[in-house]
Amino acid sequence: MADRSLGIIAGVVAQMKAASAFSAPGVCERLLAQLVEQFDADAAFLRHNDYSLRASTLIAEWPPRDAVPDPDPLAKIPFADADGVVAEELKTPTVIAANTAKLGHSSRFAARRGRASVTAVAPLLWGTVTTGVLGLTRWGGERWTPEELDVLGVVASLFAQLQGRIAAESRLHRLAEHDELTGLHNRRALTAEIGRRLRMGQPGPVAALYIDLDRLKTINDHLGHAAGDTIIRACAQRLGAKVGHAALIARVGGDEFVVIPKGTMSAEGAEDLAHTLQTTMCDPVRIGGDLVTRTLSIGVAVGMPGVDAGDDLLHRADQAALAVKRKGGNAVAVFNHGVPMLGASRNGSALHSPAGIDSGALVLQYLPEIDLRTGEILAVEALPCWEQPTRGLLPVDALNGAPQSISLAGRLGRWVMRRACGDFSRWRSDGIDQEITLRLNVSSALLASDGFARGVAATMDEFGIDAGSLCLEICERMMVRDVENTHTTLATLKDVGVQIAIDDFGSGDVVLGQLKSLPVDLLKISAGFIRDLGTSAADLAVVQAIIGLADTVGLQLTAEGVETPVAAMTLLQHGCSRAQGLLLSRPVTGDAMGSLLSARQISLPFDATHDLLAPGMQAPGPNTLPRNLTQACDELTSESGRQLINSVRPGSPPTPQHAATR
Repeated sequence: MADRSLGIIAGVVAQMKAASAFSAPGVCERLLAQLVEQFDADAAFLRHNDYSLRASTLIAEWPPRDAVPDPDPLAKIPFADADGVVAEELKTPTVIAANTAKLGHSSRFAARRGRASVTAVAPLLWGTVTTGVLGLTRWGGERWTPEELDVLGVVASLFAQLQGRIAAESRLHRLAEHDELTGLHNRRALTAEIGRRLRMGQPGPVAALYIDLDRLKTINDHLGHAAGDTIIRACAQRLGAKVGHAALIARVGGDEFVVIPKGTMSAEGAEDLAHTLQTTMCDPVRIGGDLVTRTLSIGVAVGMPGVDAGDDLLHRADQAALAVKRKGGNAVAVFNHGVPMLGASRNGSALHSPAGIDSGALVLQYLPEIDLRTGEILAVEALPCWEQPTRGLLPVDALNGAPQSISLAGRLGRWVMRRACGDFSRWRSDGIDQEITLRLNVSSALLASDGFARGVAATMDEFGIDAGSLCLEICERMMVRDVENTHTTLATLKDVGVQIAIDDFGSGDVVLGQLKSLPVDLLKISAGFIRDLGTSAADLAVVQAIIGLADTVGLQLTAEGVETPVAAMTLLQHGCSRAQGLLLSRPVTGDAMGSLLSARQISLPFDATHDLLAPGMQAPGPNTLPRNLTQACDELTSESGRQLINSVRPGSPPTPQHAATR
């Protein structure tokens, strides 16, 4: 029985490993069919509990019903009407006979066959909460043995882990595409939509409306930022009410929105729409005892598919809105070449010509990566900055997708690599720790350029950088655009001896199966999930999922954007000990970085022995974290795993040595 049980569990694990949010329903149905055969059962079902609706939802069943009524009585069963098959309080595997069932699968099966049925059900447990049930039914009254219930309980725990991981991935993907304050799309989603709309062959023209709330700073200064957030949410809701599903609405800045109508629209039509949208803020917004009215400045631009780039279209609409703001706001302007263009766009990326690279205005700063347990410096990330005469140092985000030509991207990337490798070589000569890693961001244009890997190898050889000391950071979205070609390029870079990191992880669409196939060494958790960590339950769930994914595929992990002690402590308590961010160090010059490296560590601005988690955000116990399914499978096939199958009931508390498999 033990060998058969291990085979069942290993088969479940194997199919679950590559499941994604998209493929999970099909994977679950195939697994139910497999379990029906392996347990010599007649039918199976998987249900998830929806506590917001106080109901149990059917996820998969086998075999499929011949005729499903509409509405389907089994699709959603309220807890109040449920039998033991879908009971929310179920904590241990149990057996239910058809004649004891009020409503649900047991009665369905009994009625279908006209004879007794016996259903074994096991709870899907997430910590102490029952998140669903797995059920197998035998017609004819055949009994279920305790050993079979044990195995069913272990399989149900694997389904619970899959449920948690998929829910976290889905939440992660939503957060990556949506603004948390308003629920609108964010800049990433906007960029993707505009890129799709402006592809060659798509219908045009495509209109963009750049909307800026007038004088929001006054509200923030006099009534507080909470009042400003209320105004922003009200604007978002009213924009949505006006355009509905006829346009994509995105929040792209503190008080800035962009509307992209889904159909073709001329400049005249877009201008009419802009005037209509101006009425959205005519009615006052109540904030406490005050009635506050804001106005909108709107810039309009149109682009043609196959001709205009999405970033250029947004930039033109932005400039038109800025022209309105300079004249006092509360108006609409359509972009034309008579609208004055500013020297730098809102995001501060002013490096738009090769002359900028050669002028000496481009400088490198460095941001250390720190061990949160000891303060030891583990790595150094090079950050190019543009020295602008009137605005000081501005980060150059061109490496990660700002408007640029391919040739400029190549020149910029090569300049950064040579300058950073030169500084790193100098630090090495000064006797820094040989374990320190230099991290460099790589643009999509540079990664796809001919001879890139050879150029990296030549630069490493020129400056005496040994294999393993250089890590190239590649944005997650670049990884998934063309997985096959990316895999080939990364494999070539690995042959050169560099490490590969996925930067801004959690903002794109990489799934577990792709992580296992890509030759990467490290994941960098996106700063968007770190800044509010410790106070945001949503961000905590996403970070937990990423930590679980990294553990599953055996990758190193670091977090960027750590700005508060509570975020640092939350990362530590959940198993991520490497991080960078303003809490630990601001970007510094090459000379200052050399001094930090000579000191080898920094003084941590928090006490790692104290619990800084916010109330209600206590780190959950081990049963609430996503599990490493590969490790679980390995442990279950070990001798201790055989003992687990033979002697431990899924409903009983696992012993410490078995906790990881449960």
